[in-house]
Amino acid sequence: MIRRTTKYRRLNGIIPAMMYKLMEIIFGCLDVIVITGLIIAKNLYYGSMIATDYFDPQALRIPIAFSVLTFVGIMMLLKEEKRVKALFIFDLVLSVILFADTAYFRYFKDITSIGAVRNGAMLGGVISCLPSLIKFSDLTYFIDLLVLVPLIKMFAAYKKRKKYKLSGALRFILFFLAFSTGVMINGKCIYSLSVEQPMLLTTMSNKIYLTKILGNLNYHAIDIYNYARNTVEANKPVSAQTKQDIRTYLQGNQPGTGSVLTGTAEGKNLIMIQVEALQQFAINRTVNGQEITPNLNRWINKSLYFDNYYYQVSAGNTSDAEFMSNNSLYPAASGAAYYKYSANTLDSLPIKLSTEGYSTAAFHGYIESFWNRNAMYQTEGFGSFYGESSFNCDEKVGLGLSDKSFFEQSKLKVQGMQEPYYAFMVTLSSHYPFDGGAGYGDFDTGEYEGTLMGDYLEAIHYTDQQLGMYLDELEEEGTLDDTIVVVYGDHSAIPKDYADQLYKIAGLENATELDWQNLQKVPMFIHFPGNANSGVNHTYSGQMDLYPTLANLFNFECKYTFGKDILNSGSQKVIFRNGSFTDGNVFYMSGSNTYYDLATKQIVQETDQMKSEKEEAMKELNLSDDLLNHDLIGKGIEEATQQ
Repeated sequence: MIRRTTKYRRLNGIIPAMMYKLMEIIFGCLDVIVITGLIIAKNLYYGSMIATDYFDPQALRIPIAFSVLTFVGIMMLLKEEKRVKALFIFDLVLSVILFADTAYFRYFKDITSIGAVRNGAMLGGVISCLPSLIKFSDLTYFIDLLVLVPLIKMFAAYKKRKKYKLSGALRFILFFLAFSTGVMINGKCIYSLSVEQPMLLTTMSNKIYLTKILGNLNYHAIDIYNYARNTVEANKPVSAQTKQDIRTYLQGNQPGTGSVLTGTAEGKNLIMIQVEALQQFAINRTVNGQEITPNLNRWINKSLYFDNYYYQVSAGNTSDAEFMSNNSLYPAASGAAYYKYSANTLDSLPIKLSTEGYSTAAFHGYIESFWNRNAMYQTEGFGSFYGESSFNCDEKVGLGLSDKSFFEQSKLKVQGMQEPYYAFMVTLSSHYPFDGGAGYGDFDTGEYEGTLMGDYLEAIHYTDQQLGMYLDELEEEGTLDDTIVVVYGDHSAIPKDYADQLYKIAGLENATELDWQNLQKVPMFIHFPGNANSGVNHTYSGQMDLYPTLANLFNFECKYTFGKDILNSGSQKVIFRNGSFTDGNVFYMSGSNTYYDLATKQIVQETDQMKSEKEEAMKELNLSDDLLNHDLIGKGIEEATQQ
C-alpha cells in the first residue's frame, strides 16, 4: 500500500510537470501558432478566389498547412524577438504575393511566375487596369497584419510576465520536428501529383491546376526551382536524343499529300489582321435586334470561315497570338515568348515570304516596346514596324490610337509598300477594360448596359465598324482583286470572373467547364479575290495552324512548325499551353483532369488512347520548348531536321 501510494505521488508530480512544460511550449510558440493559422487561412481563401470551376478546401488544406509549416519551422531556430519579426515579414510578403497573384489572375487567367516578373514590361497591362481588377474583398489578405502588431505585443508582454521562454535546445527540437514533418508530408503531396500528372511539375503547363492542388506557396517554390533549373539547362549543350526527338517529330508533322487550295494565293498580297479581344460568341449575334458585328458577319459570308478555331495563348496574351500565327511554335511555358525568344533565329511567315520576294511590315498603334515588339518583329523578319511613333495620334479610343485612325493611316502606308507584300496589323480599341466611352459610338446594349459585357459589346461593335469600312474601301479600290485577307481574334474578352454574363448572352444554363471552353473560340476567316472558296470549315483548329495553312496557300515549305495545314492534314488536334487538348472527339480539361465527349458533352472515363494522346500533347509542348529554349533553328537545326 505504501509502494502504491508512492507511485501515485510520483505520477501526480510528473503529470503536472509535463502539463506545465507543454503549456510553456504552447505559450512560448503562441505567436507562431496564431500567425501560421492566419497564413493558412488566407492561402485557402486565395485558393477559392482562383477556383472558378471547382475547389476542394479539404484536399488543399494539407499541402498548404505543411508547406507553411516547413517555412515556419525554420524560423523556430531564431530567438523570440527575431522570430516574431521574421514571421511578420513572412506574412507580409505572402500577403503581397497573394494580392498580386489575384489581380494577375483576373487579367490573364493565370498565375504570376518568375518568367512573368522577369519580363516586367508585360505587367504593364495589369498595372494600367489595376483599379478595375481590385476588389474590396482583396483587403482580406492584409487585415490580419493590422491586428497582429498589437496582438504580438500582448503575447510578448504575457510571455515575459509568465517567463515563458524557449531554450536553444528546445527551439532546435521544435525546428527539427516542424521542418521534417512539413518536408515529408508536403513532399508526399508533390510526389503524388507528379505520379498522377507526369511532366506537370517540370513543364508548369497548368499553373492554375498546380496551385489549386498544392497551394500558392508550393507553386511559387516549384516555379523558382524550375526557373533556376531551366536557366542552367538552357546554357547546356542540347543532347543528341533531344535533337533526334525534335527531328522525328518535325519530319512526321510535315504536310500530307493533300492538295486542297495549294498555291491558290501564290504571288498575291497578304493582309493579316489580328483583332483585339474578338471572340466568336459575338459573331452572328444580336442585342435588341441589332447585330453586334454586322460587318464581320457580312465578310464571313463571302470568305472561307473556320468556326471551330481556338485561341491558344498563354501568359503572353496578344503577343502569344502573334507569335503562334507567324511561327506555329507554342508560347513559352513561363513568361512571354516575345521577351524570352527575341534573340532566337526563327523561320517565320514574314521570313519565308521575304525569300519569295515579298516586302513585309507590321502595324500596331501602341508603344513600340510593349510586349517587346520592337525587338521581336525584327527577329521575325518584318522589314518595317509602324508603331505608335509612326502614327499621328489624332484620335484616341480606349488605350490609344483609335481603330478608325489606325486603319486610315495604315492603308496609306500599305499603299507605299512594294508588291507583293505582307502587311500584319494588330488592332487596339477593343482592348480590356473596354473604356472607350463616347468614342465607341451609341450602340444600345439594352439589359447589358453598365456591365462588363455591355462595355465589351460597345467596344467590339466599334471595332467591327472600322474593320468593315477598311475592308469595303479595299474592295472598292480593287486592292482585294489580288490580295488575300486573313482576320482572326487574338484571345478572350470576358474574364472568367464574369462567366455568368457570358453564359447569359450565350443562352446557357448550368454551364460546365466544357461550355466555357467552347466559348473560347475566336473567329478566323480567309478572304480570296472574287469571294472565291467561300464557305464554312468545321475542322477543330487553332492559332498554331494558321502559318502551315498559309504556307499551303502560298505554296512554300515550312519545316519547323508544330501546327497543321487545316485544309489538308485531316487532323483535328488542338493543344493548349496548359496541357488541355481536343482531337475533335473528346476534350481533355487539364484543370480538372477530366475528359468530355464532344458529341454528348458528358464526362467520360480515360481510355488508353486518351491517356496516350494526353502524353503526346505534353511531349509536343516539351519539344517546342526544347526547340526554342536551345535556339535550335539557329544552332544546328539542319542536323536536327535532316537525316
